[in-house]
Amino acid sequence: MIHLENVSKIYQTRYGTVKALNDVTFKVEAGEFVVVRGVSGCGKTTLLMTIAGMQRPSSGDVIVGGNSLYTMSIRGRALFRAQGIGFVFQMFHLVPYLNVIENVLLAGGAVGGTDTESQANRLLERLGLTDRTFHRPSELSAGEKQRTAIARALLNRPKIILADEPAGNLDPDNAAVVLGHLADFRRQGGTVIVVTHGTDADRFADRTIYMHDGRIDNFS
Repeated sequence: MIHLENVSKIYQTRYGTVKALNDVTFKVEAGEFVVVRGVSGCGKTTLLMTIAGMQRPSSGDVIVGGNSLYTMSIRGRALFRAQGIGFVFQMFHLVPYLNVIENVLLAGGAVGGTDTESQANRLLERLGLTDRTFHRPSELSAGEKQRTAIARALLNRPKIILADEPAGNLDPDNAAVVLGHLADFRRQGGTVIVVTHGTDADRFADRTIYMHDGRIDNFS
């Protein structure tokens, strides 16, 4: 499903060379729930953005669903990501002047459309957000914001969910709810990668990958 082969990402700064990813090789099989853990600055988010097709590596190959992402055109890669990958951000990235269902529908390319809107409403019901459908983000709790973000990520029925610290801004109870929804997605056949510095996702994971200074340290 996901295969990184000798992937590096190097930045040149005024302070010198930074290797955000340093010769990373690993595989994630279809239907796995994998946690990538490490301290802030170890390269976790860069890794996730690279798998999502949003961060071109300096070297190496990124293969997702049999497709070499960075041999695609920018447009082709964006279409592939929109159709096959859902991304969940730590900071939610909801549009403040749109309500919940409008934020979810953004993943469909436009607000409206009968089929897409029906799917959005089904997701809101499944995630316990029906009574928040027309609320704006400022009227939601942190847990409700993250569940809205998950609904948006699921709208296009992706095969993969990539989640960047999805429980990082949540209390333990809400963290368990959000991670439980990601586990539900996996039980239905989806593939999940969560990057985190904490341990909240461990009980949902098939395995954990540890990162340090842009490298994969070891596996469990």
